[in-house]
Amino acid sequence: MEKFKTFISQAIPLNIANVDTDQIIPARFLKATDKKGFGDNVFRDWRFDKTGNPVSNFPLNNAIYSGTILIAGDNFGCGSSREHAAWALVGFGFKVIVSSFFADIFKGNALNNGLLPVQVSESFLIQLFSAVESNSNCQFEVNLENQTISIRGTDLSESFNIDPYKKTCMINGYDDIDYLLSKREIIEAFELQKPY
Repeated sequence: MEKFKTFISQAIPLNIANVDTDQIIPARFLKATDKKGFGDNVFRDWRFDKTGNPVSNFPLNNAIYSGTILIAGDNFGCGSSREHAAWALVGFGFKVIVSSFFADIFKGNALNNGLLPVQVSESFLIQLFSAVESNSNCQFEVNLENQTISIRGTDLSESFNIDPYKKTCMINGYDDIDYLLSKREIIEAFELQKPY
């Protein structure tokens, strides 16, 4: 995974609550066993009509919005536990998802795949939507070390929580195996102390 410390980007607003994992990546696309290609079908049934043409007013298709931050409505990632939802969002190019609430399993899947879920208050989420909808070029800064998200050029900022272990992994670009390997000397020293 890539190392993640401070991240600055424009954002795409998806002001819809209760987005479930089947909307993020429909079940009919879950046949593949590796992560490649899932980004092409993220929000497939919302991004494209029944004939396969892009829906022009869907935010991910709207040319005025860009960036690798998705600002989403409350209760993002609910529904099934499919890890493919995180794969699809990462495959599309997102690095950060912001919401006022994430389903726990989705949050874990996101963190395991290098996608940072930033949970903010409902009032701050409204401010984020307002900022990007009034100025699509607005930039946001996510500082993982300080655990803050801010709207650049303003005084608006808020702290967010993250599991300390997952924070360490993201800052260092570790998956679970990389983390264990980073502790190899400590593990080997412990093993040498065993009386067998």
